[in-house]
Amino acid sequence: MPLYKRKPFSLVEVPNDLDPKELVFQIRFTKEIFRDYQGYLNRINLYRQRLWTCKISGKSNLTYEEALVSEKHAIEKVQQFPQELVAPMLSIIQFSMLPLRDLADKILLKLQECLFAGLELYGRKETGVFLCRIIKTLHDSTGKKQYKIARLDKDKEVLGYDLVYDEDLIKRKLPFSREMVKSFIRESTYRNAPWVLHGRLSEKHGISTHLPDELKSKFYVQNGTLISYKKNRKNGEEEMDGKDESGKNKGKKRTEREKVGASQMEERSEKETLKRLEAIKYPIEDLLVQPCPDDPIFTERPSPSRDFKVPMDCVGELLMIWDFCSSFSRLLHLSPFSLEDFENAVCHKESNLTLIVECHSALLRLLIKDNGEYASTIVKRKRKSKITLITWSEYLCDFLDRNNSPKFRPYMATIKRGHYGLLDTHAKLEIFGELLNCALETDLIREQLDEYIGQWQKIGSTRRGEALEEAKRRREEQERLKAESKVNGFTNGNGLDGSGNNLGVLVNSTHNKQNGLAESEKTDHVSKKRKRTKKHKGKDEHKLEDVQHISKKEAQKIALKHTETVEREEIEMSSKEQRKQHYETEMEKRFIRTNPLGKDKHHNRYWWFRRDGRIFIESLDHKMWGYYGTKEELDALMGSLNRKGERERSLQTQLEKFYGKICSGLQKRSKHSADKIALEEAVLRRSTRVRAPPRDNPADAFLRYVNKWKED
Repeated sequence: MPLYKRKPFSLVEVPNDLDPKELVFQIRFTKEIFRDYQGYLNRINLYRQRLWTCKISGKSNLTYEEALVSEKHAIEKVQQFPQELVAPMLSIIQFSMLPLRDLADKILLKLQECLFAGLELYGRKETGVFLCRIIKTLHDSTGKKQYKIARLDKDKEVLGYDLVYDEDLIKRKLPFSREMVKSFIRESTYRNAPWVLHGRLSEKHGISTHLPDELKSKFYVQNGTLISYKKNRKNGEEEMDGKDESGKNKGKKRTEREKVGASQMEERSEKETLKRLEAIKYPIEDLLVQPCPDDPIFTERPSPSRDFKVPMDCVGELLMIWDFCSSFSRLLHLSPFSLEDFENAVCHKESNLTLIVECHSALLRLLIKDNGEYASTIVKRKRKSKITLITWSEYLCDFLDRNNSPKFRPYMATIKRGHYGLLDTHAKLEIFGELLNCALETDLIREQLDEYIGQWQKIGSTRRGEALEEAKRRREEQERLKAESKVNGFTNGNGLDGSGNNLGVLVNSTHNKQNGLAESEKTDHVSKKRKRTKKHKGKDEHKLEDVQHISKKEAQKIALKHTETVEREEIEMSSKEQRKQHYETEMEKRFIRTNPLGKDKHHNRYWWFRRDGRIFIESLDHKMWGYYGTKEELDALMGSLNRKGERERSLQTQLEKFYGKICSGLQKRSKHSADKIALEEAVLRRSTRVRAPPRDNPADAFLRYVNKWKED
C-alpha cells in the first residue's frame, strides 16, 4: 500500500447499507465507493498529487497510481531472490537495529560468502579456470564444506562432475543490487528500529520470534505485534508506574485527557485535510465539473442551424470534398466556388451541370497527369487526352470500372445513359470521395504538400530569426541608454560641484600660503586677497551660468532622443504587427490540412473553414451536423463554455485566437445573405410594364459557374 507523506494511508471502507442497484462513484485503482460526488472528486484529486511514496522501493514524488505500479514491479523483483538465500537474509533482518542502508550492506557482505545450489561461478584447476554450477553442498569426514559441481562448456552444457572446496571456487558479484535488498527488507517487515518480520515469513522459514534480551527493557510483544513501552505510555494505553488507587485514578484521568486531546487533534487534521482537498486544480475532465458559487454567469448555448440540403449523414463528406477542391484549386486548375453552390450542384438533378463536370474533370486530369493506374487504363482504351462536356462521363466510368469493383456497378449504367443527375446524393458523394482518395495518393499532391511544409518551416525559421534579432536589438538599446544615463548623471553632478570645489581648493591654498608669510606683509596681502576673492567670485558666477546652460542643452538632447526612440518603437510595433499579419496570411495560403478548433464537454467537434466563415458542429457519432452563422451565436457559444473543463478551455482558447477572423467571415456572409435576399425580392417584385431584362436569381448562381482557371 503506498505511503502518504511517508506515512500509512487507510482507504475508505465500503458502506454497509449499500443497495446493489444504487448508483455510486468508484475509483478504478482502489475500488473505493462514494455516494457523494464531492467526496469522490476530492479523493481523486488527492491521488493525483505527487505526495505518495512506494512502500517497497522507497521512490517518492509519485501519484498514487504510479506508486501502486512501482510496488508491483518491486515485488516482482524481490520474488526473484534464490530461495536458498531467503532464510539467511531473514535471520539477519529479524530484530536488527541498524539503519536500512547499513543493514543492506551487511546482508550483501554476508551473502557474498554464501554459496548455494544452482549458483554459476568459476572454478580453479591446474590447467586454468572453468565455468561450473554448484549442484549440492556436502561435508567431508572432518566436517569441512565440500561442493559437488558440474563443469560447463561455452553453451553451458554439462561436461562432467567434480568435488571441490571453498577455496577452489572464484566468487562472483551477486546478481542483485543494494536497492533490491532494500526493497526485500521493506517487503519482509512491518516496522523498523528494530526491524521485525511478518509472522507468516518467520513461521515459514523458521526464524525465531523471541525478543532478544537487550530489547526486552524497551519493547514487548502483544498479540504477535512488537510494541514500544515509550509509545504505550505516550498514547495512554497502560499506566506502568501507578500501583495504589490514587495513582490509578491519576493515571485514568491523564489517559482521558490524552484521549480528548487526541480526538481534537484528529478532528483538526480532518478539517485541514478537507480544506486542502476542496482546492481543486482546474482544468479537469469536463464531465466531472460541478457548478460552484464563484462561477461566472454562463449564457445559454444556442441551438445550431441544420438546414442542409444534403442528407445529415452526408454533410461531413460534402465538407471534406469542398475543402479539398478549394484548397488545391490552383493545382487542379479549378476556380473556387462557395459551399452553398457546391451543395446545390450536388443536389441538382441536371446531368451536365458545369460545376459538377468541372470538378470531376479536374480530378480526373490530375490522375492522368500522375501516370498511374488510371492513366494506363485510359491508354489501353484509346481515349483522347482532352476531357470535354460530352466525354467526361466516359472517363468517369473508366475510373469506376478500373478495378472491377462491384460497389460502383449500379451507378455506372445510369452514368453511361447520360443520367448522372438522377443518382442520389449518397452515390454522388461516394464517387467524389473515391476520386479524392486516389488524388491524395498522387505524386503531384504529395509534392505540393512537401513544398508547403518546407515553406511553412522556412517562414517559421524567418519569424524566429526576426524575434531573436529584435530581442538582441532591444537588449543593446537598453544597455546603451543605461550607459548614457550614467555618463550624463556623472557629468552633470561633477560639473556643478566641480566648479565650487575647485574654487574652494584655490581659496584654501591661497589662505594656507598667506598664513606662512611674515606678520609684516600680512596687511598688504589681506588687501590683495580681497581683490583676488572678488575676481574669483566673478569667475565662479560665470562658470555656474555656463554649467547650467550646458545641463539644459543636455536635458533637451535627452528629451529629443527619448521622443525619437518612442516614435521609432511605435513605427517598429506597427511594422511588426504588419509582418506578423503577413506571415499568417502566407501560412494560410499554404494549405496542409484543416483541423477542428476543439471539442465541448460532450465531445462534439467544432470546425471552422476560412473560405466559408461558419462554425460547423459535428456530433460524437459523426451522424449529426449543425452550424452557427452569426456573430451573436458565436458570442453566445463562447459565453457558454466552462474554462474549468479541459476540452472547453482548449476550445475557448482557439475561438479567442481566431475571433477577429471568424467575426469578419461571419459579417461578410451576413452581408452577402442580406444582398441575396434583397435581389430575390427584387426579382419577385419586378413589374410587367418594365421592359428591362430580368435580374439573375442569386439562388441559381451555381448554374452560372464558369471555370476561369481551366487549362486549354
